Amino acid sequence: MTRAWRRVIDRDRVRDPALTAMLVVECLLIFVAAPCVSFDFPGARIPYEVGLLTFIALLGLVSRSRLAGVVGALALVVAVIGAALNLTVPGAPGSAITHAAGLIAALSVCYVVSNAVFAPGVITGHRVRGAVVLYLTLGIVFASAYRIILEFAPTALSGIPPGTPSWKASGSILYFSFITLTSIGFGDIVPVHPIARSLTNLEGIIGQLFPATLLARLVTLELEARRRP
Repeated sequence: MTRAWRRVIDRDRVRDPALTAMLVVECLLIFVAAPCVSFDFPGARIPYEVGLLTFIALLGLVSRSRLAGVVGALALVVAVIGAALNLTVPGAPGSAITHAAGLIAALSVCYVVSNAVFAPGVITGHRVRGAVVLYLTLGIVFASAYRIILEFAPTALSGIPPGTPSWKASGSILYFSFITLTSIGFGDIVPVHPIARSLTNLEGIIGQLFPATLLARLVTLELEARRRP
């Protein structure tokens, strides 16, 4: 076994388990914390924010890229600008900028996790669970994009009443994003704005192609790992 290959294995001993932990935290955020925030339960935002900070900490363990750090810093700056704008001039522009920060952050997560999942090495259960993190994060990416659209076109998604506060509509938007990603489409929330329809088309196509592409790539990586001395 070469020295470089040993370094890869040592690195994966920390990074791979972090992928599993990220999946657990992300599932709690999406399926437990977000709905509680939407119902405005007392103190619901506290566990959500704690879970988000935990997810960011785990992302730092997984990341091995300076670019991800730069993008994360950019997302933070954009979020601060959006929050400041909301305080001075409340309205769609400031909220849209804040949602744009969330979009940038979610794309950064996709970049970091994909690098970890598809890195050279043996394909473990942790990496497979990391692929699920990537899939769920794609849903969050599109949910952030829908939030931006709703700030400028409140009737873009029928089924979400215009004027609903962004934090209260977050659960419904996440729900719509995931039923689109998985091509379930119950029809209780429907895109009516042209840009929203284009995004739902793109999300549905990605949702169908991702599992097959992922499986092919993981199989290829596993075969390459077995050929190494």
